[in-house]
Amino acid sequence: MSTLTFQGAVKEVTGSRYLIEVDGNGRSHRLLLECGLHQGGSDADAANARSFGKLPRELEAVVLSHGHLDHSGLLPKLVREGYRGPIHCTRGTRDLLEIMLQDAAFIMAKDVEWENKWRRRNGKPLVEPLYDLSDVEQTLTLCETHPYGQPARLPGGVTLVFRDAGHILGSAIVELTIPSGGQEKRLVFSGDLGNPGSVLMKDPEKLFDADLVLMESTYGDRDHRPLDETLEEFAQVLEDAHADGGNVLIPAFAVGRTQEILYHLSVLYHEGRLRQQMVFLDSPMAIKVTELYYRARKSLDAEDLKVLNLAASGDTRRYLPILRMTRTVEESMAINRIHGGAIIIAGAGMCNGGRIIHHFRYNLEKPDTRLVIVGFQAAGTVGRQIVDGAERIHVMGRDLAVKAKVHTIGGFSAHAGQTQLLGWAGAFRNRPRFYLVHGEPGAQQALQTALAESDIEAEIPAYGDRIEL
Repeated sequence: MSTLTFQGAVKEVTGSRYLIEVDGNGRSHRLLLECGLHQGGSDADAANARSFGKLPRELEAVVLSHGHLDHSGLLPKLVREGYRGPIHCTRGTRDLLEIMLQDAAFIMAKDVEWENKWRRRNGKPLVEPLYDLSDVEQTLTLCETHPYGQPARLPGGVTLVFRDAGHILGSAIVELTIPSGGQEKRLVFSGDLGNPGSVLMKDPEKLFDADLVLMESTYGDRDHRPLDETLEEFAQVLEDAHADGGNVLIPAFAVGRTQEILYHLSVLYHEGRLRQQMVFLDSPMAIKVTELYYRARKSLDAEDLKVLNLAASGDTRRYLPILRMTRTVEESMAINRIHGGAIIIAGAGMCNGGRIIHHFRYNLEKPDTRLVIVGFQAAGTVGRQIVDGAERIHVMGRDLAVKAKVHTIGGFSAHAGQTQLLGWAGAFRNRPRFYLVHGEPGAQQALQTALAESDIEAEIPAYGDRIEL
């Protein structure tokens, strides 16, 4: 009998990992679905540092739903510890991995360099990064890409099909047909399901047949505000910031959210509703991803692109003329001389590092600053502390008072809300087994209750739980 073991993203949002052991062709085959980074706090650091043990040399294939680091960020560590098999993903995911994993390795190297300076001074043993750029390069050589809807054969007689999840570029719902106990069982993993209300991405595909469904539950306890209301709130925040003379800080999720925010800023600009004179995209990774989205625009929603006249013209200067992309540290530092009238989109999205915390240093203690939170903030992150009402935060070795006005605008989420999750789950016929993953306990319990009201039974697994397919 084939089995699945939950090794991550259970009762938490990050660290996605599921081990599938296939009883096929007379012997056991081990496949890994996802290999994600844990994010948020010291517990996450300890989980990321834990060795994979024998797993890298026993695995025959890895399957990846999309390129966000909580789904892919430990792949180079898996390779560093000996994995040499294929990594199956879409082309969009492969292109994003090149940007995101290189950036992650670069940041790790810098963090370890600073950590080891302190350790040398204090006579402590030195530490190594989880992986380096050479591990990333080797990881990329192992990627095998597949279009949506095209079956691929995996070891043990498993068939893989990717479906469009509508979340970010290349994101996929994973459909696996797996031999088990003399039968074939269909496992569907939602990956991260997109929000049909968001721009640029197509709507998530609905599937109808499965024996077992792993479904994300990040926003299982609530719906997002309608997009038109969200945009009006966003426009009003920008108008108020202009009236007060302060800057607007937007922590940037480099993939998906940044591109959506730029889209809406462009629309406001061309409607004559954007009063700010400067928009800075201050994230080298977000800049690279934005350029990738432009190159891959044929895979994006054609109707949304028509709004920007990008599909035909190709003239990006018309997109948002006041946009400045700051690639270098010197260009980023120069922004700190601007005391008002600017919108600064900077990494990282959960405020745990990156250039946004430097802008905090110069702006967060000013009452005329607006801090606009446009994405999910995981437990343990600086962004979550601010959203939860912290009056002071500790970054870059110093305490900062949070005097800026904080606005949490959830309607921009690239995740499905509760109603969309219920609709996606309700499309399946013949009552498959549901397991809720990628959610904090409260959100999962709320979604479990809502599913039960629709006569859909769902379980909430714990770390290490092992189920038969």
